This record gives sequence, C-alpha cells and structure tokens, in this order.
Amino acid sequence: MTVIIIKKNGSGSDKVQAAWCWAWDQVLICRNYKGDVDMAEIDHFMPLLMQHEEDGLLSPVMSHGNVHFMWIKHSNLYLVATTNKNSNASLVYSFLYKIVEVFTEYFKELEEESIQDNFVVVYELLDELMDFGFPQTTESKILQEYITQEGAKLEVTKTKVPTTVTNAVSWRSEGIKYKKNEVFIDVIESINVLVNANGSVMSSDIVGSIKLKTMLSGMPELRLGLNDRVLFALTGRDKGKTVVMEDVKFHQCVRLSRFESDRTISFIPPDGESELMSYRINTHVKPLIWIESVIEKFSHSRVEIMVKAKGQFKKQSVANNVEVRVPVPSDADSPKFKTSTGSAKYVPEKNLVVWTIKSFPGGKEFLMRAHFGLPSVENDEAEGKPPITVKFEIPYFTVSGIQVRYMKIIEKSGYQALPWVRYITQSGDYQLRTNV
Repeated sequence: MTVIIIKKNGSGSDKVQAAWCWAWDQVLICRNYKGDVDMAEIDHFMPLLMQHEEDGLLSPVMSHGNVHFMWIKHSNLYLVATTNKNSNASLVYSFLYKIVEVFTEYFKELEEESIQDNFVVVYELLDELMDFGFPQTTESKILQEYITQEGAKLEVTKTKVPTTVTNAVSWRSEGIKYKKNEVFIDVIESINVLVNANGSVMSSDIVGSIKLKTMLSGMPELRLGLNDRVLFALTGRDKGKTVVMEDVKFHQCVRLSRFESDRTISFIPPDGESELMSYRINTHVKPLIWIESVIEKFSHSRVEIMVKAKGQFKKQSVANNVEVRVPVPSDADSPKFKTSTGSAKYVPEKNLVVWTIKSFPGGKEFLMRAHFGLPSVENDEAEGKPPITVKFEIPYFTVSGIQVRYMKIIEKSGYQALPWVRYITQSGDYQLRTNV
C-alpha cells in the first residue's frame, strides 16, 4: 500500500509529505518521508474498504477521523495515499499511477512477489521518486541509468548521478548517438460503442493515443503538426478534413505554453518509446463491424445461435484478429459449430462462444451458427443478458480522420532524420446487446 500525504504549503507549491506503504492483507513495505500522519492510521484502511464495499458505497476517497485515504488497486496490491489536509487529489492520483508505471518498467509485473523479491531496489526508487516530500525524477529510463536491479552493484556501477536528473530536460540523457536517425509515430485509436437490442447506437466515442519510438542523436527539437480544427481556425487555413480533440493530455516533454498560444506541439522527446499525447473525440461512430444475432432458446432441449458479422469500413481495409464473443447459458453443453469463415470454440468457464476471424475485409459478411444442448432440468437461477463483444484491429486506418501533417526535426548538428507514421484503429469497449 502506498501512503502519500500531499499538502499545499505557504508558497503555493504542492508538497508531498508522505509515509508510504504497500500492502495486500498486510503492509509489505513502507517509506516515511515526513511523519505528519501517524503510521498506525493505515490499519484502518482495509476494514474501512471492506465496510464501504459491503454497503455499496465504495469510492476512491475514504475518511477515518481527520485522515483521508486516496487509493488505487493494481494486481493484488493497494496503493494508498493518506492526508489530513485539503490536498490536490489529481496530483496524488497522477503520482500513484506514475509509481505503478515505474515499478512495472523495472519488475515487468507489479505484484506482491515482485515487491518482496526487490526490497533494496524498491527503497532506492522511493528515495529518488520523492525527496523530502517533493516528487522528483519519475522517468523510468533515467532512473535505470543509476538504479539497477543488481543491488550489490549499486555503489559500484555509478557513483555519480547522471546530469539528466538536474537538467531542465530530465526525461532525456545527453550524448545519445545513433548511426541512423529515425522517428516512428503510431496513431492508435480505440472505438467505444454501445448498441442496444434494437440496433440503435446508444453511445460512442474515440479514444486516441500518439506514441513515439525515437532513435535520434543529440538533443533534437521536434514539432508535430496535426489536422487540428482549432489550429486551422486560428490560422485561417483551408478547412479540409479536421478533427476536434478533447481531454488532450501530453507527456511532460511538450511545451504547454506554446500549445496553448498557437497549438504547436513542440518538444524534446524522450529516447526510445513513449506516449506523446492522448485525446478523446466525442462523435457519433458508425460501428465498424456490425453484428446481427438470433438466439433461440428451447426449454429443456437446446439453444440455436445465428450470428452475422458485416464489415462496415472501406473495402481496401482489412480488420485483423477479429473476435466475436457471444454469451451462452451457463448450463449449455454439447456444442456444435458451423462458420462461413474462421473458427468458433466454446469457452465454458466464461459461458462464451468465441468466433475468431484472422482477416476480415471491409464490406464482407460472414455467418456463424452454433447449437447447444440444454439439460432436462431447468436452471432455477435467473441469468442476466450479457452483450456480444467484438475485438479487432484495422491497420492504416483511423475513424476520426486525424492526420499527421508534418514532423519537423531540428538538431544543431543539422542531420537528416526520417519520420515514419502508422495509423491503427482498434476496438475499445465495443458491445452489442441482445434480446435473449
């Protein structure tokens, strides 16, 4: 469990004054930075959590006396921040998720065992992530330069802290060199769709992410141009195809003041892989893979299922690794399948039929039929009506029409670099309700 106490000090800066711990049913590891909150307060967290859960009042913030608990759950761990002040909750949660990200980078899986097996490294990281209650270096690539997972070598490998830690550009080291300078840009959009049993789209939106893999020498300045409607309106350019991005969140390398003034995305990138930005586009989305289903249940006898899938995207595009997950009654047995393409299998532990199609061209229709037997004795338990869910990935395609217009790479040595752009559309929370 993480206990982090954040308060506003007199100077107006956000200060993290923390005792922080990790636990499952018990405390695994603690790091007390300031001691403003009694460490014994953490004993109230689990009973409070269980009580709120039983009462159906579970919330991300809970209180005991004048102490407030802000928590997240990851795997079998609770990361908790405690405070007795009116703290900046968004900053606390950002820091908790950053801890998860850093520890996952180090240990691959963040769980009870990885904490127990790496106590020395965990303590080293805690001391660097936060110093005297103030968040410090939170970039895992920089931390890995001087905190290794070989505890015995910690004092030998690097006795001098990298200058990166004290630089204004704390996310990138100096002196990086590549024989071939390249930037790979992935524009990934996830489609969230909810369709009711009558075939009407009840809700839909697009959640996007722009990810980079940079292999550039030196300290390059990058400028990224998108077909942003606000930018086009500011400059009076030809409208063309533009997008309106909401809830935009940037990596810390982006100069926010520049973006707010003229919508230019200007930054010195981290080395290697990183997420430059994420965004949401609130728009009506036509389901890219439309599902029609007929599920007939004959009591004490059988269930007949017919599912038709149609690709409602451009004919030149192809959806890869499509999975249509169809719910079936929990007491069904003796499955039989017939498909016009792909393969279907029964997953009894999840009460699902999973229809897999490796390659689904746009404009095509495919059919799957399934037959299940039912026991002669009716199941007394009332079952819900879970929706049909669909998973897919369509390369070289975006629903929103977002485009990378340019990527300028400026470095004092004047080298030439190649930017590569790839577009991917994939399913997010993609559900279609059924009548049965």
